[in-house]
Amino acid sequence: MALFRSLKSRNFKLFFYGQSISLVGTWMQKTAVSWLVYQLTGSAVLLGVVGFVSLIPSLFLSPYAGSLVDRHNRYHILVITQIASMVQAGALAGIIFFGFNNILLIILLSLIQGIINAFDVTCRQSLMIEMVDKKEDLPNAIALNSTMANFARIAGPAVAGIILSAFGTDFCFIGNFLSYIPVLICLFMMKLNVSIIEKSEKSIWTELQEGFRYVSGDKDLSSLIIMIAISSLFVIPFNTLMPIFAKDIFNGDARTFSWFESAAGLGSIVSAIYLANLKNSNTLMKLIMIAGGVFGGSLLLLAYAPQLPVALLFMTLTGVGMMAQTSAINTYIQTHAIPEMRGRAISYYVMAYQGIIPVGSLLIGWAAHAIGPRPAIFIEGLIAITATAAFVFYRSRHTQEKAVSI
Repeated sequence: MALFRSLKSRNFKLFFYGQSISLVGTWMQKTAVSWLVYQLTGSAVLLGVVGFVSLIPSLFLSPYAGSLVDRHNRYHILVITQIASMVQAGALAGIIFFGFNNILLIILLSLIQGIINAFDVTCRQSLMIEMVDKKEDLPNAIALNSTMANFARIAGPAVAGIILSAFGTDFCFIGNFLSYIPVLICLFMMKLNVSIIEKSEKSIWTELQEGFRYVSGDKDLSSLIIMIAISSLFVIPFNTLMPIFAKDIFNGDARTFSWFESAAGLGSIVSAIYLANLKNSNTLMKLIMIAGGVFGGSLLLLAYAPQLPVALLFMTLTGVGMMAQTSAINTYIQTHAIPEMRGRAISYYVMAYQGIIPVGSLLIGWAAHAIGPRPAIFIEGLIAITATAAFVFYRSRHTQEKAVSI
């Protein structure tokens, strides 16, 4: 079946199965952390702070991680980051299980996870091409990976909602710790022919400069990275306010919050399945523009949704737009960057995507505190529509210039 063609590659199949279990645990923990922080503090600002520290390391460390990944064995780095993530999850489970519900400890452990992720995400993305046997299956593998991640985004919060109500937050954290076991088993079962890395005589700083010159010199890559950076700063962090929508606006509980996360995950799966079936990557630019419009329009409608079912519908549509935009940009960069610069090109994508989201989380937390959650979400929708229109205008100008030069 064409939808699952990349699973014919044994290494990617092992990676897919292991990550499928682990990501459910990750989303369980993410949901539980957000709910616990809001329960302990009742603060929209502190929700933004937790989101900030868990992702801000990507802003500063991703370019360095890209150079490191291009210089060393990516498989070995991935094993190390997965073990480190398991240790972090165990530490978080331990402090909650023994009753140390200290917000500063939670913030510190979230920061440590953010540091690990800066290396882990860059490594996983750049190793993807090594996991598939045929290069033409790479877009399908990326899309299936996104589908798997978003199934976890539905299952994780849904399971977390049940566990939070029945057993408490500590069981969510223990579940995430245990979920790393199948990941490590699958990684050790892999037989990867990782490209031999020649020991570079250049310094990391020199390679960082080379990566920046390469990305900034390619108008297609640089415009996409700017687009995802704007989205990450002003649009994607809308998720930070979902505990407030669930608890205060719609008078719900932990399970209500999990519905919001699951609704976004459902919409993301729709986009991911569509991307997995794409046979021609030439449509990616058009898809990015359409996705930006869907994302922005959905936020405008979500902001003032009168009832919970209506809000969940628009939340699903935000997942459609957000997933299509981020995955299409990711796929374009991975398939168009030259091999020796792939790690560094991906690292700038990770920096612009994950690294800038935490700054946006602080901004949206502050905005919700100042003007209220509904107006804050509405403003994010307006910014998304404006940024998409500007990108469409830039692409049309760039296409005309290329046509004239030919």
